[in-house]
Amino acid sequence: MTSISRTSFIATLSAAVLIAVSGCAVTRGQESVGAYVDDTAITTAVKARFVENREVDASSIKAETLNGTVLLSGFAKSANEKSMAETLAWKVGGVKSVRNEITVRP
Repeated sequence: MTSISRTSFIATLSAAVLIAVSGCAVTRGQESVGAYVDDTAITTAVKARFVENREVDASSIKAETLNGTVLLSGFAKSANEKSMAETLAWKVGGVKSVRNEITVRP
């Protein structure tokens, strides 16, 4: 492949990736690709805190983020676990609000 062909190929591939990523952002309702990336990073950080914490069952509680708002759902074994999950979510950088819809189920 010549240098010009390689450059054209890389440019075309980059454009396709950007279009695909932009489509994901529009589908989810974010304002930009950057907002989508930020929300993904927040969700990942929240889930990591759940895994690191012994009081929260990370497999029973889901976290999703949209425009900086974290939605917690799933089931907790106690009110303390539900509260701890919310506290951990609030400690993640970039979180604007937390909606705690976790159901306590013994």
